[in-house]
Amino acid sequence: MHIGLMEGTIRRDTLEETLDATVEYGIYHLQYHINAAISVDEIRQEIDERQIHIVALSGTYNMIDPDIQKRDAGLQMLRYVASQCELLGTSVITLCTGSRDPHSMWRAHPDNNSESAWQELVESMQKALEVAEEFNVTLAFEPEVSNVIDSAQKARRLLDEMSSPYLKVVMDGANIFHKGELPKMREILDEAFALLGDDIALAHAKDLDRDGHAGNLAAGTGMLDYNQYIGLLSEVGYDGAVVLHGLSEEQVPFCVNFLQAKIDTL
Repeated sequence: MHIGLMEGTIRRDTLEETLDATVEYGIYHLQYHINAAISVDEIRQEIDERQIHIVALSGTYNMIDPDIQKRDAGLQMLRYVASQCELLGTSVITLCTGSRDPHSMWRAHPDNNSESAWQELVESMQKALEVAEEFNVTLAFEPEVSNVIDSAQKARRLLDEMSSPYLKVVMDGANIFHKGELPKMREILDEAFALLGDDIALAHAKDLDRDGHAGNLAAGTGMLDYNQYIGLLSEVGYDGAVVLHGLSEEQVPFCVNFLQAKIDTL
């Protein structure tokens, strides 16, 4: 396993300075957000010069947004991102399954559990998978307690229902605990990996301070059992990047050392 970082955690005035600062922290794997202000050709040139690997591109949009036009715009954005994957040397695009909340795809809504929300997600995912097949990329959605896919069980259901080789998951151990479930952390993590372990395209690393909400703390500063989490990633044979996010630049050295120590114990 490699330590990765979410692009945007480190910011400098120029792309070159940002990437130089990134490698100074010993990080050579990035999940990237394409910025229209910087050409993809320039990004590729600069990452190649520093031997940085793009492990995934972010294609996140609200797949069940109540505003159909916003959904359509998100799909068009996804198409553009997919068209840039080959040039940037990656085949993975991360997705959020979304929320009925009209203001934030990261906020829970009672209708997320409705059958209509599920059917709209299926319809949106079918369209997204047509894009994935066209460009031969993998879409990786992330189970999160605030979204329509809020558990490993629902993630498994979606994978089975879509039955597509182009659909996988992002595993983030800090995102799957509903209210009252933290005391069952070991059991819930074990079940999540039993259900999804063969379909993990990317892993995230952050932390949580309470259940019922997606974690937003830096890895190693909260309640997630990282010995178990990293151990389970190893047990299912995951050998890709574990992408740090939800942290400030000042926290990068601590989180890198913390995560590397967990990986080194395997």
